[in-house]
Amino acid sequence: MAKLTNDAIEKLSPHKFPPQNPFSFYLRLVKPKKALIITYYWPPAGGAGVQRWLKFVKYLRDFGWEPVVYTAQNGEVPILDASLEKDVPPGITVLKQPIVEPYSLYKRFIGQKKDEKINAGFLSESSKNPLLEKISVFVRGNVFIPDARMLWIRPSVKYLKAYLKENPVDVIISTGPPHSMHLIAMKLKAELGLPWLADFRDPWTNIDFYPQLMLTRWADSQHRKLEQQVIKNADALLVISRAMRQEFLELGAANPIVITNGFDDDDFSGETQLSPKFTLSHIGSMNKDRNSPLLWKVLDDICKENADFKRDFVLRLVGKNDVEVSRNLSIVSFTTEFVAYLPHDEVTQFTASSQVLLLPLNNTPNVQGILTGKLFEYLAARRPILCIGPPSGDCAAVISETQSGVVVNFEDSEGMKKAVLDFYDEFKSGTLAVSGKGVEKYSRRNLTKQLVADLDEIKSRSV
Repeated sequence: MAKLTNDAIEKLSPHKFPPQNPFSFYLRLVKPKKALIITYYWPPAGGAGVQRWLKFVKYLRDFGWEPVVYTAQNGEVPILDASLEKDVPPGITVLKQPIVEPYSLYKRFIGQKKDEKINAGFLSESSKNPLLEKISVFVRGNVFIPDARMLWIRPSVKYLKAYLKENPVDVIISTGPPHSMHLIAMKLKAELGLPWLADFRDPWTNIDFYPQLMLTRWADSQHRKLEQQVIKNADALLVISRAMRQEFLELGAANPIVITNGFDDDDFSGETQLSPKFTLSHIGSMNKDRNSPLLWKVLDDICKENADFKRDFVLRLVGKNDVEVSRNLSIVSFTTEFVAYLPHDEVTQFTASSQVLLLPLNNTPNVQGILTGKLFEYLAARRPILCIGPPSGDCAAVISETQSGVVVNFEDSEGMKKAVLDFYDEFKSGTLAVSGKGVEKYSRRNLTKQLVADLDEIKSRSV
């Protein structure tokens, strides 16, 4: 059969492929291995969901792999951050296709303006009609399975099949949530026989808010059925923590690979001056599961007992906060600074300038395996971390291993008070610092090196 040219494919498809990579001649000479990365989140989208694969893509070429990215042209993302575009390597192929999503109807239903962004998870910045919110959550979990991007699956498979026949790759990678990305990859594997790595940045049925979706028995069975299909059909699963690996083993996965999130040295290369105040800073979204009324009370009590502490102390929250957080902090006596979402390059400056970094984990059943992306940027800043969560969890293990802070359980008010006052004493004496032992292992470049070893293994098994 004659090989289809790009012109011929363009005639068959209603969508145009992007122009040829300007480095294509060089790449053909060295014949790099290629990976197609299917991701919903990509710059100019911002937030934690973008950074894992943006940073992998940034460093893949250093290890002999050429990334090809497939993403949504007009996705509904909670945050825009153009500063992340500087990390997209020059000349890589980024395929973008339009997506149809139900969010315009959803916004109209709950009374949200058309240009307002929809927050990830269940973070709500203001009080809305509780009944309408419950109805919208029910529809979200029971109608749009696995998620609101389900309508993108079929057109994406059609487009990518045509593209891959003309532009072959060695491995397909999907990253979720949204888990519709995995279903696109699964169909491509079934039809083209390409090896497939499924990356779970968060769990599927074990995610913390899964019980809040008000699923019918039928809908729950559908979610679990699709999850099992991904687990059984992927050539390899990638997860971000040891506890998450154990969860997938219990779901039947053969041998999930753990590669944590990390930090990019380039983001912390500049000089930063520490805040003159005793700042306790939280960077990123704080939903109601991360809210810690007990910590706010402890801080308030210390301020009432210690005038010097009250004068020196500032709680700084950088990013979006649930309405419950705002309510709790409206009645405290200490100074609170609310800073709206900032571009990532500015956020890292806030992180590095803080005296102490606050890391409240989600107080949910799956907390043992939570290894939030912000932890690693906190490590890169080499500032003391106050983590509110289980001392036996994966997050606590990393903080202990790197000697980067203190972990206090959710209900341990005495432990919270001691940790805060110990940090304050060191602040006053000019000795507030951490060792950051071995944090280099969590650099994005080193993590990409680990990923490439796994990609090489997956590719070799398919030959």
